[in-house]
Amino acid sequence: MELPEFVQQVDSFDASTPKDKIKIFAWFLHTYKSMTTFDNEAMRNCFKQLHLTSPDVSVYLPRMASSKPADLLKERGRYKLARAVRSELDKKYGIHKSIIQVARLLSDLPESVPDMAERAFLSEALNCYRVEAFRACIVMTWNLAFDHVLRWILADNQRLADFNSAIGKRFPKKSAHQISTIEHFEELKESETIEICQTANLFSKNITEILREKLKKRNMAAHPSQIIIQQSQADDVVTDLVSNVVIVLK
Repeated sequence: MELPEFVQQVDSFDASTPKDKIKIFAWFLHTYKSMTTFDNEAMRNCFKQLHLTSPDVSVYLPRMASSKPADLLKERGRYKLARAVRSELDKKYGIHKSIIQVARLLSDLPESVPDMAERAFLSEALNCYRVEAFRACIVMTWNLAFDHVLRWILADNQRLADFNSAIGKRFPKKSAHQISTIEHFEELKESETIEICQTANLFSKNITEILREKLKKRNMAAHPSQIIIQQSQADDVVTDLVSNVVIVLK
């Protein structure tokens, strides 16, 4: 999660005092940027990112570290939130550690995904995960990964030829169907596309199994039922599809 996105979730952020903004920024740096400590420049950059005039952090930070009780702890010229302050902010803004990890995984992915359509899917999945809409997250992450697979097939003439050759081998009744554009995949079920890829040996058995399994989970999440979709299920779908399909198939 990036800072502008985070502060949108903070009630009355703009009305907060400079001291409170510093505490909020410090919590963000600890939690979402994995910074154990921060310095004056890191804090100034937070204000700069939001187009805010920075207070004199060289004055504020030492004062916050020397107050009773201290808001910050000073460590080798750098600072970190005092335990009580961080615990308070954890309760206010905190989310499960694994949610942060998956959100960070999704947030980092666009750097390795140049396709704008995939970025749009990714943004949707990230938003769904953050608000704990796990059914929607699973569906959107599947959309991202499956769309990536289709475009990956089309991106290489040999892969596409192997796929087209395998259609009739795997599904004889569809032997006349050939793929040349992404729209042509609409004539195939998602499960059929996965099986054809296996017949054509386009990717490893592990990727095939991941896609089969995650398609079943997508179907379970996409259709109304009394089954409760837990965060752990979304964690599994997101991390597996992103790490082992989207990033691997280049």
